[in-house]
Amino acid sequence: MGKTVFDETERQALLERAMRVETGTKPKWGQMNSVKMLRHLSASFEMALGELPCASKPGPMKNWLVHWLVIDSPMPWPKGTPTAPELISQPTAGVEEEQQRLRAALGRVAARGPSGQYAEHPAFGKLSSAKWGRLIWRHVDHHLRQFGV
Repeated sequence: MGKTVFDETERQALLERAMRVETGTKPKWGQMNSVKMLRHLSASFEMALGELPCASKPGPMKNWLVHWLVIDSPMPWPKGTPTAPELISQPTAGVEEEQQRLRAALGRVAARGPSGQYAEHPAFGKLSSAKWGRLIWRHVDHHLRQFGV
């Protein structure tokens, strides 16, 4: 079993890394700047909580093997994979405001906990809360690596 945002130590480590992102931090790949990346992560938490509706996507991502590869395996994620359009925005706030938004949204995920109910993922479909915890951890880690933190 991989790392999860439901483990307080792991969640705090992610938050500490996210707080090291600065306005001028350049990505190692992709099109997002640091502010857009932080907003993207917050939006993904809001999606998981059901606060941000996302349209379901057809395709092979609902297969158990894909779930294992993306959520449970130790393999790194490919760079530049497409994302739901609902998770891409043009934030008007700065890095500090987006860091606080991220902290608050991740706090709501933590408060709901590993026993809580989560929305259906637009690509992966229905996920257990345990899978959501691992997916969120991997997603945040992926983007923090993208920005070298």
